[in-house]
Amino acid sequence: MKVVAFNGSPNKEGNTYHAARIVTEELEKEGIGTEIIHVGNKTIRGCLACGQCRKKRDEKCIADDEVNKWIQKMKEADGIILGSPVHYSSIGATMKAFLDRAFYVAGNNGGIFRHKVGAAIVAVRRSGGLPAFDQLNHYITYSEMMIPTSNYWNVIHGTRPGEALQDEEGVQIMRVLGKNMAWLLKLVDNGNGSVEPPERENKVATNFIR
Repeated sequence: MKVVAFNGSPNKEGNTYHAARIVTEELEKEGIGTEIIHVGNKTIRGCLACGQCRKKRDEKCIADDEVNKWIQKMKEADGIILGSPVHYSSIGATMKAFLDRAFYVAGNNGGIFRHKVGAAIVAVRRSGGLPAFDQLNHYITYSEMMIPTSNYWNVIHGTRPGEALQDEEGVQIMRVLGKNMAWLLKLVDNGNGSVEPPERENKVATNFIR
């Protein structure tokens, strides 16, 4: 099994990275392979709302950059971790541009992230962590993914890189999340072939202004 984690911070080894490492270390202890991809330092444009991914159904965004490579990594993975710092009580702009495009492509190509295990983690200096955490979870829940939980919301606190490791409760939250994510991944893996998943329904879109 494999889990791919996305670091939405501009800092390669800032507190978002350290939070992801706490989670992935627990996964690795259970024999699950991990990879952390640095997104936050890239130049990623937002979605053009052109609809070409829905028209072509080739699992690609028409803006051909690293997002298309990351979509395939997510498709191949059993689990996905979305990590972001907090900018004005929200996720980083680069992370949002990536997620908007990746999850829109996935939804328009048969729901390729459906039934994968997905978790959101957030690193914050002081406040705004919960709105950002909620924002990341919007992508996961929209895509029919399965969410492992921890013993609190998945937010860790720190300012300077590595400072989050002093947040004892935050470290425990990430550690418990990693353990629960590994357990859920194993449950899903053991159920494959013996428990039939529900069929995917075509999306019903209701417009209230006609």
